[in-house]
Amino acid sequence: MVSALFHTVFYNPIYNALVAFVALVPGSDVGIAVILITILIRLLLLPFSLSAARTQRAMKALEPKIKELKEKHKGDKEKEALETLALYRDARVNPFASFLTVFIQIPILLALYWVFRYEAFPVIDAARLYAFTPVPHAVSLEFLGFISVTGKSIVLAVLAGITQFLQAHLALSGTMKPASGGAQGDFQRVMGLQLKYVFPFLIATISYTTSGAVALYFITTNLVGALQEWHVRRVIRAELEAELQSA
Repeated sequence: MVSALFHTVFYNPIYNALVAFVALVPGSDVGIAVILITILIRLLLLPFSLSAARTQRAMKALEPKIKELKEKHKGDKEKEALETLALYRDARVNPFASFLTVFIQIPILLALYWVFRYEAFPVIDAARLYAFTPVPHAVSLEFLGFISVTGKSIVLAVLAGITQFLQAHLALSGTMKPASGGAQGDFQRVMGLQLKYVFPFLIATISYTTSGAVALYFITTNLVGALQEWHVRRVIRAELEAELQSA
């Protein structure tokens, strides 16, 4: 049931879009199609990233008041929780919005990854295609004519690791900046260090042991993610400046 729903809602639409891109791009280049569909998916997820950043900013502004509530109701967790929820309600902040954003993105990005991982071109699974999906007459498995998207590529794997490091560095200095002080701040710093230094190695390893298509997916999603982080930061800063001017 869950598997059928996942394939119907996420996997099959992404696979059809990938096949359509292969049919439409010059030379039916699978590598270019991988890049284009990854960019498209990341752009579709941009509103959710903006929503999460706005929620994070609003919650950060409430931190002093939440600290006061903790001091006021020290030892009374139930009273503290009730007044904290009331504070969020009065400020029209949904503390679970960020989790919802991540929850929405996970199945989409997993489906995107699995399509690149398991749907081996040039074979096309006609059973998954919609009636209106254009089918490519020929498929090029050489990205830009010289990099195989089905074989291993140390160059693409290294680029995947480097771009993951750069994307994590930018995110951790912006909207994902760890909180200061306390157990939560310590936990976020540990997670941040792993995201910045361990995850790039993991991504590079996965990219090399799978295929060039998966490596291209990671490179593209990292670069677009970095641009997305920059854009979100600009939007949030502009909104904050507008609020200060109107105050």
